[in-house]
Amino acid sequence: MVRYILISLLILLGASVVSTFVGLLRAAFSFYQARIYARFEKELNRRSHELINEREKLSNLLHRVLPRETASELQRTGRVDNKECPQSTVLFSDVVGFSAIVDAENSEALLDFLDHYIFALDGLAERHRVEKIKTIGDAYMCVAGMDQYDKANPVRVVLLAMEMLETLEQLNHEFRMEGSHWGVRIGIATGTVTSGILGRNKLSLDIWGATVNNAKRMESAGAEGRINISEDTYNVVHNFFDCENRGKMTVKNGKQLVMYFVKGIVPELSENGEGKKPNALFHTKYQQLHFADLSEYIFDWLEKKLPKDLYYHNTRHTQDVVIQVEIIGRAEGVTEEELLILQTAALLHDSGHVISYAEHERVGVDMAYQTLPNFGYSPEQIEQVGRLIMATKMPVHPTTLLEKIICDADLDYLGRLDYTNGAHNLYQELRERGMVGDEAAWVGQQIEFINRHQYYTVTAQQKRELPKQQQLQELLEWQHQAELANLRTSENS
Repeated sequence: MVRYILISLLILLGASVVSTFVGLLRAAFSFYQARIYARFEKELNRRSHELINEREKLSNLLHRVLPRETASELQRTGRVDNKECPQSTVLFSDVVGFSAIVDAENSEALLDFLDHYIFALDGLAERHRVEKIKTIGDAYMCVAGMDQYDKANPVRVVLLAMEMLETLEQLNHEFRMEGSHWGVRIGIATGTVTSGILGRNKLSLDIWGATVNNAKRMESAGAEGRINISEDTYNVVHNFFDCENRGKMTVKNGKQLVMYFVKGIVPELSENGEGKKPNALFHTKYQQLHFADLSEYIFDWLEKKLPKDLYYHNTRHTQDVVIQVEIIGRAEGVTEEELLILQTAALLHDSGHVISYAEHERVGVDMAYQTLPNFGYSPEQIEQVGRLIMATKMPVHPTTLLEKIICDADLDYLGRLDYTNGAHNLYQELRERGMVGDEAAWVGQQIEFINRHQYYTVTAQQKRELPKQQQLQELLEWQHQAELANLRTSENS
């Protein structure tokens, strides 16, 4: 019996030892597996970071040497198709008598000067958002307007040309190379260009077409120290720059082109009226010109993205508010920059409907911060635009003049002859979202809303308050007639 008990204990003890040993093995394996997994995860993270860094380096390189849209297309598809850019501006510059300078100058000093000159031009081009295409010795070629929404580009290119002349004078003074003074001819033309990547170097963008040829002709037919521009360029920039009409000039192949010399910036748009440097009003007017690009971009985007059941808050309403803020703003005497801020806020105030109906103002502000830097708006201007968008959120409580203007413009339809159409469209829009009942309930809500509503600017009060009260009376009459009809129906039943 004792022997049986001892054998049983030994068996149990052995089983316990085996179980413990197996548990230890499992724990050791799990620990080893965890270490292997941790090493694998660490290596995976390291290689992922390396891949991300390499992609960022490649992206930065592409965006340094190619226009934004071209670089994005190359990253997305691995190739770039030739494309037409309908309103681009090409600049050609060439040093006058460069061959004679080469013969006369010390080669080392010459190369040093040329290196400083080209480096300075590259910096100017980047600052003015102009794409350098190539340099051939002393010749420099660049282009603006390769992006779709950049039809105001001729103004930037002429400013660039003016700074190129100024930079060359500074370098002449700095180097003071004995026996010579560098001078440059600049030619500018605006029109359609074709862009693409030619040859084996896939990072080399080139452009060609009649506009490129015309820019070269402008340079060849120009004069030392002068900026010679084509008629198409003049048609865009003449409100910003004083220009001298040179008439029709015969160029290569007997072709005649109308040319203009740029004499300087219009005095009222330049610092101290000197015509050399743009002042704040110049930049505001340029932004107003560039606003047309922003408008085209936003309206194209809204047409594609807005839900089709927005019968009221659609592009027609947005266009209406943009127009009304200008009408009211000018009548209220706002500045040119304030008018720009108002129009921009009006353009974006309902854009958030693409994502959210209830929170469209907040989404619109987010859009402003994402989009406006690409169109030259400063952080301070974007902040102002955001405040104006939020000022339209119901119930409105405008405090500043600009907030009052945009609120009055947003509800301008309440005091217009086409009020009925606007109100019907809004009713359809809200009913499809379950936010309003039958027509009688809607009329009651409109009566209550108009009774509470007020116009805040003197201009809107004078133009819209009386018609708004007439609309209110018509709604009250409609409501009265509906109540009488319901009463008769009840009595008959």
